[in-house]
Amino acid sequence: MCRPTTRNTTMLMQKNQVFQHAEMTEETIHAGQSLSALFLTSATELVPAGRAVCWEGDEAKHLFQLVEGVIRLYRIVGDGRRVITAFQFAGDLIGASLQGDFLFTAEAVTECKIRRVSRKSFDDEVARSDALHTAYIFLLCRETAAAQEQMVLLSKKNAEERLCSFIAKLASRRNLQARQSVLRVPMSRQDIADHLGLTIETVSRTLTKLASRNVVIPEGRHDLRIVNLACLTQLSGDADDFSEESCHRVSLH
Repeated sequence: MCRPTTRNTTMLMQKNQVFQHAEMTEETIHAGQSLSALFLTSATELVPAGRAVCWEGDEAKHLFQLVEGVIRLYRIVGDGRRVITAFQFAGDLIGASLQGDFLFTAEAVTECKIRRVSRKSFDDEVARSDALHTAYIFLLCRETAAAQEQMVLLSKKNAEERLCSFIAKLASRRNLQARQSVLRVPMSRQDIADHLGLTIETVSRTLTKLASRNVVIPEGRHDLRIVNLACLTQLSGDADDFSEESCHRVSLH
């Protein structure tokens, strides 16, 4: 049975505190559009699936805007394992942090289209415009909030909650709201496992459990039918309103 917890309320309060100085006012929205406009004069580059846009440790001479497709950001830890820290989608900027070197490798999951600008050009334009500076600060705040959410997911959530959080977030990003909707998941199960700190076997087993409860049903290699989006959200551990009638806890043990 799913019940509300104080942890959910605390997490929401923390998220509000992160953004209390970076609210999406109309001015900031226009500024964000202007930030993207810095890339419009750059030529579009085609990146085949599996090819890297930049490598961990390389000097960050450029920033990239993803025009089309999906990119994974990953690092290699000491024993050679891959840790995917984030997935990037159309409209996202890659390399916006203030580091001199890239902290990750950015690799195309699907065939992608990107644009690039030099870091010097980007920094000069942001420095000259208060509106662009505001948009840039907001972008960094969003990246910080996303990093905090990922830390909570990896440190406090179980396998079921991690996978449900990932699917629910992807569905939200794709504006998937209708019941019985099919969600395209371009990344592989190994990608998902490396992002959630799980094994591929655990990802597959959890999907089977969710399908048995008629919450999410896999269709082929890259499609998920979302049967009960409300229950999926509740099982992620992030929902505030839990209902015994709408959700039955899926146990992996």
